[in-house]
Amino acid sequence: MSSQSAPTGKSSTPSTCPECAGCLDRTGQETFCSDCGLVVEEQQIDHGPEWRSFDEDESERRRTGAPRTVTRHDKGLSTEIGRDRSDANGTALSARKKRRLSRQRRLHSRAKFASKRQRNLSHGLGEIRRLTSALELSDTIRTQACSLFKTAQDGDLLIGRSIEGGAAAAVYIACRCTNGIEMHRLAEVARCSESHIWTVYKAFQRELELPVPIERPVDRIPRVLAAIPGPVTDATRRRARELARLVDGDPAFTGSRRGIAAGCIYLASEETGQEWTQTTVAEAAGVVPPTLRMWYRRLQDHVDE
Repeated sequence: MSSQSAPTGKSSTPSTCPECAGCLDRTGQETFCSDCGLVVEEQQIDHGPEWRSFDEDESERRRTGAPRTVTRHDKGLSTEIGRDRSDANGTALSARKKRRLSRQRRLHSRAKFASKRQRNLSHGLGEIRRLTSALELSDTIRTQACSLFKTAQDGDLLIGRSIEGGAAAAVYIACRCTNGIEMHRLAEVARCSESHIWTVYKAFQRELELPVPIERPVDRIPRVLAAIPGPVTDATRRRARELARLVDGDPAFTGSRRGIAAGCIYLASEETGQEWTQTTVAEAAGVVPPTLRMWYRRLQDHVDE
């Protein structure tokens, strides 16, 4: 059987074999004669769709893959070797092929990082994804935290600090911009202490000059009211917010935002007849009763003036 292409001067493929006038087979990658085996055309253009879909629903075919994302160290462009025990056709893999894929998977995991810096970046972004998933935060916060972590690494702010602490600090800064969560909730799921997160957070804020908004007492009011057991009247909510706005920006009311918010809520409850105890409001605000009493008395004096 001949394997050489027939030299023809025509640009189009003939309908019959130029040697024996036999039928041509065009089902494969080559056009050849089914009678004599002459290859008439090779390396022809495939005019079919350029994508390949291995999904059960073939209507979900796409020409492109997943979009680029900053939550991955390689922007999501790399590939992973799956751990399925069957191939694309559903055929079970042999033991030899399983060992081969396991070896390839191990070598692939070693080769996808060009440096230790890139490996640390991958570990930090993975920790951010774990934290945001455990705290049920939005994708926007996750993206902001990943961008901040990469900026901190480019500024060499992670040297001498743990990757887990840097990831937790990045998540906390992103949450501070949207009033997402508090530090004690983040420390419950983080893999480092709360004091270490505070240390890294202050370093990021100082070195990167981040415009992190300062929490005001009026922003704390809804959280404290949500933590109080029992119903809360609309009059109490409105009065507590009014008191918090009244002292906002006053130099005499600079200090614990939780304590000021607790004092506003307790004073509002007295005026509206909610009959809450100081211990109940203090526990909801996360402060001790003496702190609540101090700000409550200051608020009384400020309102009486």
